[in-house]
Amino acid sequence: MQSVITTLPGDGIGPDVVAEGVLVLQAVAERFGHQFEIRSALLGGCAIDANGTALPDETLRLCKESDAVLLGAVGGPKWDNPEAKVRPEQGLLGIRKALGLFANLRPVALHPRLIAASPLRPERLQGVDLLVVRELTGGIYFGEKGRDRDADGQESAYDACTYTTGEIERVVRVAATLARGRRGKLTSVDKANVLETSRLWRSVTTRVMREEFPDIQLDHILVDACAMYLLSRPASFDVIVTENMFGDILTDEASMLAGSMGMLPSASLGAGSREIGNRDRDASSQPLRMGLYEPIHGSAPDIAGKGIANPLATILSVALLLRHSLGLETEARAVEAAVEAALEAGYVTGDIAAPGEKTWTTSEVGAAVAERVRAA
Repeated sequence: MQSVITTLPGDGIGPDVVAEGVLVLQAVAERFGHQFEIRSALLGGCAIDANGTALPDETLRLCKESDAVLLGAVGGPKWDNPEAKVRPEQGLLGIRKALGLFANLRPVALHPRLIAASPLRPERLQGVDLLVVRELTGGIYFGEKGRDRDADGQESAYDACTYTTGEIERVVRVAATLARGRRGKLTSVDKANVLETSRLWRSVTTRVMREEFPDIQLDHILVDACAMYLLSRPASFDVIVTENMFGDILTDEASMLAGSMGMLPSASLGAGSREIGNRDRDASSQPLRMGLYEPIHGSAPDIAGKGIANPLATILSVALLLRHSLGLETEARAVEAAVEAALEAGYVTGDIAAPGEKTWTTSEVGAAVAERVRAA
C-alpha cells in the first residue's frame, strides 16, 4: 500500500516527537510491506519566522494532497504576545478549518504500569477506558470576536459562541457510531442550564440519538459535573461528546488519568468515504477519512532538543492515523502493542517514571517501540 503523509513538526518539542512518529511509520512500512511517502512542511511559529504566516499556502497544499497529516506542536514564548496579529495558534485553527476536520477524538486509557504516575488514587483508576469526541470547528474559538470602548473609556471584549444544527448532528453521529463499537454508552456534555448554544446542543443530540441510535444509552451531563466525575468516577464514562471549548478543557484534565499529557494521542477527522468505526481494512482501497493526528500536549519549549520529551502520545497518534485515515487496523494494533511492550520493558521518560526508576531519552523510547513493531 502506498500513502502520502505530511508531517508538521512545528515548534518546541514538536520536531523531537514527530521524528519518533516517523521512525515508527518506517518500521510499519518495513514490517507490513507498505510504501509511505513522508513529506514535511511548516506550521506555527517556525512558519511565521520563515513566511510571515502561521499557515503558508504551500503547507496547506501539501496537506490537502495527503492521505493524512501528523502534527507535533505549535507555539512558544517567542510568539507569545496575545496582541500580535499573527500567532502560531492561528495556523492550527486554520488548518483544521481548511481541511474540514470537525471531530476530534481523544482516547484516554491507562496502562497498568503507569498507575503510580497519576495523581489519583489507584482504586479510582481501575477500568478507565474512555473516549472524548470534541467538536472542532465551531463554538467560541471560531465565533466573532472584538473589542469596544464606551464614551467613558471603559474597554470591553466579546467572543461569540455559535453552533448550527448541522454542526452538532455530524459530531454526535461520529461519537454515537464509536460508542456502538465500544460499550454502547454516550455522555453528552453541555451547560444547558445557562447557555442557549447548549440548549440547542442538548435538543439536537437527543433527537439524533432517538431517531438514529436508539440502541445506544444516552446521558446528558453539565460540564462542571463532568469535570468533577472525571476525577471521582472516571471509569463510568465510555464515550463523551461535547463542544469545542469544553472538550479542550476536559481532555487536558483527563490526561492526568493516564499519568501525563505525554501519553494522550488525538485524531482530528473530517468527512470520508466510509463511516468511522468500520475497521474492515478490505472494505475499500480508499482512506477512511482525511485526518490530522497529534499529541494533545503543547510545545514545551523549555525541554525542546534535550531528549527528554515523551514521544508516546505522538506514536499512539500514528496508530490512530493508520486506523482512521489509512484503514490499517492490524498495523494500528501492532503499534499500540509495541507501545505496551516497550512500557512493560521499562522504556519510560521522566514524566511517567516512578521515583528512582531509570529513564530513557526520547529517541531511545522511540527506537524501542519501532524495534517491537518490526518484531511483531
